Amino acid sequence: MRSSALTLSPRALSSHVPATSRLSADVTDRAIASALPTRLRPADLLRLTDEGAEDVLAGRYDHLLPPGGAWPREERWATRLSADEEVDVWLISWVPDRSTELHDHAGSLGALTVLSGALSEFRWNGRELRERTLSAGDQASFPLGWVHDVVRAPENAVPGPLDPTLSVHAYSPPLTAMSYYEVTGHGTLRRNRTVLTDQPEGDVK
Repeated sequence: MRSSALTLSPRALSSHVPATSRLSADVTDRAIASALPTRLRPADLLRLTDEGAEDVLAGRYDHLLPPGGAWPREERWATRLSADEEVDVWLISWVPDRSTELHDHAGSLGALTVLSGALSEFRWNGRELRERTLSAGDQASFPLGWVHDVVRAPENAVPGPLDPTLSVHAYSPPLTAMSYYEVTGHGTLRRNRTVLTDQPEGDVK
């Protein structure tokens, strides 16, 4: 699966950075890592969602899918593909006009891979909501503090069929809470509520 963000390997970066700067960066990276709630990094979660998507395509999770391939048409649906104390991985199906609302993932990092169809993501960048479309094969990761709304892309946004629209998500540590937000008339973000939940991307069936 292809990632929606360009990344360079540490080795490629280090060849262009003085040794003293690399040493300082290593110390900073270790300090940041020790403050994170999980040892897994966004790249790890992207790999897990990519592997999960390939396993779904290979039929390894057919026993968890809706009977007879009858994907829900009125509400989003999700099933947990795997879970342990460190990370949980979900498969989500998306239906038209059912947004997740603006939310964060509390103390969890997240990532997704779009398996089929396409998603529209509206992310708060500190000043406004920015939209992007994630099509089949695209990936995205969500660091701490990431506030976004996700919805199935409109029919005219991408070529090809959108049914079913599926994505695989990973969260580390496993989700325990989500906060919901609104954009005020003054162009700021206001938190409406925080809920305890282990469901991915808002309440799903």
